[in-house]
Amino acid sequence: MLFEPSSNVAIQTFRALFVAAIALTLDAGALWVLSLTGIHYLICAVFSFIIGICVHFALSVRFVFKEKAPIGRTGEIAVYVAIGVVGLGLTVLFMWFFTEVVGLFFMVSRGVSAVLTFAWNFGSRKLLLYRKD
Repeated sequence: MLFEPSSNVAIQTFRALFVAAIALTLDAGALWVLSLTGIHYLICAVFSFIIGICVHFALSVRFVFKEKAPIGRTGEIAVYVAIGVVGLGLTVLFMWFFTEVVGLFFMVSRGVSAVLTFAWNFGSRKLLLYRKD
């Protein structure tokens, strides 16, 4: 079944993409709404990213990874946040580059940055938190 726990990396990758799409939709929606206030798009991106990462965490531990983090829930959240902080840094860097240097609309830059940071986020979580011993 689609939602049964699985250690299969291909299934986990598919689920991670699905979860990322949901989180990105909420992130992008929040980014758009916040940008309407006139706040700089990169500041809005930080706040919308926090919304997205919270949704992503909740869905990932439920649907993506069968394995439990060997460091307990508090350690799991701490490592997840650390990985997320690096992901946020990459997101801001890529958004700035694609908006300011390349000249893309900031919402398009957010989409491009999401694609570029997916491998970092999934790979790091898989290796640091949810690997099979």
